[in-house]
Amino acid sequence: MVIILNLNEARKTAMASTGLLVVSNVKHLGKSLRSIEKYVSSLYIHLNVTGSTSNSLTTPPPVWGRLISQLYANSSSYVGNKIDLRVLVSPLRPGVDVPLKLRKPVDLIFSDSHHPELCDKLRAALNVSKPTIFLEDSSSTDLGSHEDNSQEQKMYPSVVLGGTFDRIHLGHKIFLTQAVLRTCKRLVVGVTTAAMTKSKTLPDLILPVEERIALLREFLTDIDSTLQYEIVPIDDPFGPTQHDPDMDMIVVSAETLRGGQKVNEIRSGKQLRELDIFVIDIVESNVNDGIHETKISSSNTRIDLLGSRWRKPEPRPHLPIRPHIIGLTGGIASGKSKMAERLSNMGAHVIDCDKVAHDVYEPGQVCYKRIVQHFGTTILSSNGRIDRAKLGPLVFGNPLELQALNEIVWPQLIEEVNRRLDSLRAGSEVPKVVVLEAAVLLRAGWESNCHEVWSMIVPPEEAVKRVMARNSLSEAEARKRLSSQVSNHEIVAKSHVIFSSQWDYEFTQKQADRAWKILNSELDSQHSSSL
Repeated sequence: MVIILNLNEARKTAMASTGLLVVSNVKHLGKSLRSIEKYVSSLYIHLNVTGSTSNSLTTPPPVWGRLISQLYANSSSYVGNKIDLRVLVSPLRPGVDVPLKLRKPVDLIFSDSHHPELCDKLRAALNVSKPTIFLEDSSSTDLGSHEDNSQEQKMYPSVVLGGTFDRIHLGHKIFLTQAVLRTCKRLVVGVTTAAMTKSKTLPDLILPVEERIALLREFLTDIDSTLQYEIVPIDDPFGPTQHDPDMDMIVVSAETLRGGQKVNEIRSGKQLRELDIFVIDIVESNVNDGIHETKISSSNTRIDLLGSRWRKPEPRPHLPIRPHIIGLTGGIASGKSKMAERLSNMGAHVIDCDKVAHDVYEPGQVCYKRIVQHFGTTILSSNGRIDRAKLGPLVFGNPLELQALNEIVWPQLIEEVNRRLDSLRAGSEVPKVVVLEAAVLLRAGWESNCHEVWSMIVPPEEAVKRVMARNSLSEAEARKRLSSQVSNHEIVAKSHVIFSSQWDYEFTQKQADRAWKILNSELDSQHSSSL
């Protein structure tokens, strides 16, 4: 019996996390996606090519390449990034009758046209208990008109491509799918290691190569489990193309075409056959703010992570719930103080550890006596106070002396900070949020004194320029100062929210606004749940 459900009836069912949409009419895609976005976070697209006017038993998969790129590109304008969309390729292979092997169990099947036989077959194959939701009564299809027969749609035994593939996005999906469509046996993917990503935007936010490889394998086997995938890390732009004799074609983007041509120059010099080159157009971004790239890219994805939840904070049962303590840290000249000022303007109470350190350096304090005993009276100014300008050169670039200074100052500094926190907690109006601004937060191990860590990062070369301008130092002196700092990579590894001030003031403010809004929403939710 055929059951046609409307979405009001579907709303009565439990929220589904994963769905499958049978697409017979491209013109209905926007309407279909907007109708079902409330019910799924992941969606497989099954193109109903058997119902099209073409002879699906002989049609080579590449003829659907243009259509699939169009589906991915259009989906972004319909539902943005709300749904993880994946267009299945294995059902497009003529003569291949392999059961679908999907990563996620499918909860609901939708169809934009009335094709109950296909949908029942999919329900049985994917073990979906709920009846198909038919979005339209008609059994029409327009897929046949979207076949691309404008050029020879050749397939190859062995295809290769490469890239960074950080957090698979729409552009990656198009790039990878075009390669899969043109492969009939083996697909080799080279994934750049950290050695090749240093010049990327926000390189410290790029996922480890092992994680990127795992996510790639998951995506590729999800859309087509019939191929042999070889996904390998590469430390140079050419990877296995330099020596593998069995490769037939390389897939490149319009901006990396020269790299594909260089591959053939190298292969020719080694008496290896040259590869056919398939070029994919760059997918343009709809954001034009002078900060994001004009194409859809992983760089844009990383930029969009700034000011958001990078990691969920670990429980801190030893800390009182209020105030919520944020440890704000970052390297020299990263913009910590300005970010602390922003957060203060939003309502946070700020404790500047650098200013607290000035207090513990004062004559009569324990630190003062110990520092003078260790470094001598030459570090004192004419009024008897410690002159940081004289002390700095003795410790920056000298790890042993820096360690000696830290061992004197840090225990006294955190003791004074804790005293001030206790005073705030004992007051009549306990602040909701306290920001503990401390460049040494992570190196001193003070993150356990905070509910979470927010950090500022800038590229090392930018930091050098800022230190030279701010402190009137030579490049060598600036680099010496930076060498004693915790690296951006270490900072990112322990942060829960990340900011970067490498762009303009307004964009950094937007990051701060975003983080503050997220934090307050979470704190208000915690307060409501505790009532």
